[in-house]
Amino acid sequence: MAQRKMVTYPSPETLAQAVAVRTLTTIKKLLDEGHERVDIALTGGTDGNRVLAAIGSDPLSGVIDCSRLHIWWGDERFVAADDPDRNAVQAREALLNKLVASGILPEANIHEMPADTRSAETIAAATPEENDAVLADAAARYQQELIDQLGDEPVLDIAMFGVGPDAHFASLFPGRAEVLIDDPHVLTAGVRDSPKPPPLRVTLTVPMIARSRHTWVFASGTRKADAVAQAFAKPCNPQAPSSFADGEELLWAVDKDAASKLE
Repeated sequence: MAQRKMVTYPSPETLAQAVAVRTLTTIKKLLDEGHERVDIALTGGTDGNRVLAAIGSDPLSGVIDCSRLHIWWGDERFVAADDPDRNAVQAREALLNKLVASGILPEANIHEMPADTRSAETIAAATPEENDAVLADAAARYQQELIDQLGDEPVLDIAMFGVGPDAHFASLFPGRAEVLIDDPHVLTAGVRDSPKPPPLRVTLTVPMIARSRHTWVFASGTRKADAVAQAFAKPCNPQAPSSFADGEELLWAVDKDAASKLE
């Protein structure tokens, strides 16, 4: 596991601004170094959407060649494509739609996780086994897209994750089997009966996350303080899945309230 570095900020707003600047400067650096493209996995939630809004308002965003930027997600709620619970819907509203409408980000560069195309009646009547099969297919399709775009050993340049009050990240929840997946060939997984609604999800696995060149985990607020303390108390703790976060660079960005219970 990479050495974890933590940076603490005075407020959620300054945290979001700092992560936004770090994101933009890292993208620019990679492109200036000759990378043909930069692949970044976004996260949802309050902190994730705050970061996207900060990226959109930062002057540096105007000098990024977004035609070479590819957007992915660390996890997704497996609901209809236009459902407001979707991380992709929220990200589009916060930033991506503006970039596409302005012509600087090609729609083809946005790689959303599959959505649930079943009718409400079919979903309501589905057995656990049927949901498992649908989720497995969705996860397999996203894994194949990663491979098709990035090669047999796909690597994300930047992977961003929020942390839940239960210390989950992506859709890897405490005590669930998904967080223990360690097969390097299993890059994505379906999640049924998520403890946080909606119950059906698709997520990147720990082995895929660990491939990332830059993994950034962020949290703000007192309700995240126990989660941050638990994640730092012991690495690779199944009861605190965010403790499994890994990558070539592993950075935690938190505000002072989220850091308040660290010893």
